[in-house]
Amino acid sequence: MFKLIPILDKMDFLYRLPRNQKRFETYLEMLQGQQKGDMILPIAGYNPMGKENVFEKIQELKNLNAEELIQDVLKTINVEEKLHNLPDIQVVINVADDVGGAWSNKCTVDYTSKFDIGPLLKRNFCTPYYWSSETFTKTSIKNRALEYAYRTIFCLNQGRPKTLNDYVSQEVYVFLNTNQEMNDASPDNLEGAKNFFIENSESREYSILFNFFYGDKASNELNYPTYGASENLGFLFSAYMAKNKKWDELS
Repeated sequence: MFKLIPILDKMDFLYRLPRNQKRFETYLEMLQGQQKGDMILPIAGYNPMGKENVFEKIQELKNLNAEELIQDVLKTINVEEKLHNLPDIQVVINVADDVGGAWSNKCTVDYTSKFDIGPLLKRNFCTPYYWSSETFTKTSIKNRALEYAYRTIFCLNQGRPKTLNDYVSQEVYVFLNTNQEMNDASPDNLEGAKNFFIENSESREYSILFNFFYGDKASNELNYPTYGASENLGFLFSAYMAKNKKWDELS
């Protein structure tokens, strides 16, 4: 069962504090409590020294009643998916700053938040990520929460994805179970993407996994190897496979 843990008021309080050591210490106490290195509240996506732009995005989410919207989404999932056999999962909104600071690289953080959630699952957490560069709508808020909830369900039922095949299988599952728009979900080089996927479907190489989903530009920025992938190729490929019911042909 999914349960929303309200966080926006707490982060509103945090970002009203002066941007100094006291704010950082307050953040750490919220994150890990009295046990150093622990995690009692999954807020690692927030930059504790974030600037005004992060505060403004928190206000935007509050004004759109984001937590109420997500709570309704989670109630629906709990009923429709019959999750009584799964552990209680605490859902906490994270707002990551990809505009005003150097706290994180958007693509690597996005990758971790979607594919490397084992440490969160061990603690029964789910963390939908929202970005400071975004303009939020009620629909986008709900769909993002849906995406992350279904990634959590996939990993609880299938295990954390390890190979490229697993990664794409997860994202196909997400697209099939959410209301994401897939009208334009067709990679520019569909055959090239399909061939690359087939050749590397059992690969666990981080550079291949990262490049397939985020593209050459993102890999170049981090000095990773490139393989000719366009931006967000893996997500477009997964959406195309889901939309056109072609995943069974490859999996």
